[in-house]
Amino acid sequence: MGIRRKELAKMIDYTLLNPSATRDQVERLCDEARSYGVYAVCVNSTWVSLAVNALRGTDVKVCSTVGFPLGTSLPAVKAFEAQTVLSLGAAEVDMVMNVGALKSRDLAAVREDIERVVKACKPAPVKVIIETGYLSDEEKVQACKLAQEAGAAFVKTSTGFGSGGATATDVMLMRRTVGEQFGVKAAGGIRTYKDCVAMIEAGANRIGTSNAIQILKECPV
Repeated sequence: MGIRRKELAKMIDYTLLNPSATRDQVERLCDEARSYGVYAVCVNSTWVSLAVNALRGTDVKVCSTVGFPLGTSLPAVKAFEAQTVLSLGAAEVDMVMNVGALKSRDLAAVREDIERVVKACKPAPVKVIIETGYLSDEEKVQACKLAQEAGAAFVKTSTGFGSGGATATDVMLMRRTVGEQFGVKAAGGIRTYKDCVAMIEAGANRIGTSNAIQILKECPV
């Protein structure tokens, strides 16, 4: 599979979620995002205003995390955070699912958690991070179905802070579960152009990576 730089850039959420990230680093992220024409930057909620101002007048979107990285905040807290970042100019939200609730088989709680965020965000798209490294295949399928039922726009593999990152096998399973029209974002440990191609071939239509610039430099023009 061959993919050109401009095409790949429009599939990338350029990510900076390190808790020690500084203002200078976020500003550099935005400068590079603008230069390379990525789809979005993905930052923690505290940096949304800065990123929105830095990217004003460009077509690079700002995506904010919610309930990150553990997913254990109360649903009302996640919904409030989501509503707040959208009011600050974020265009998309990546929320972390309540993994413990899923593993406890409290499916109603998982669905409600996602629904609260989706409702707070409408019409902005919500990506649900299911944290595949903690889940069995059966649980991954269940998580994807719950995200769809709750009105999310994407399922996403990982935070990058858990026990594992994106794998082509997981992306294939997620794509098979949600069908062709739903979003699948691969994130966590994607560091090379080859990694990106593998995830896209497996069914991802969005890539989250903190290594976007190096990946795009490897990509054919």
